[in-house]
Amino acid sequence: MRAHVDKDACIGCGLCTDICPEVFSMDDDGKAVAIDSEIPADAVDSAKEAEGQCPTEAIKVE
Repeated sequence: MRAHVDKDACIGCGLCTDICPEVFSMDDDGKAVAIDSEIPADAVDSAKEAEGQCPTEAIKVE
């Protein structure tokens, strides 16, 4: 399972990093980025929560 952030849709609110810092971080432009690897098994639920809470629906977890 992997996470992807649509940089065009991201508003840089930081909610995803608060919910799931194991997967999401903020880049130098103030936009969220996801780790470039499989989501660790113990972070899948929080990554999905971040996806559901994203105010602009910029996150996809698949």
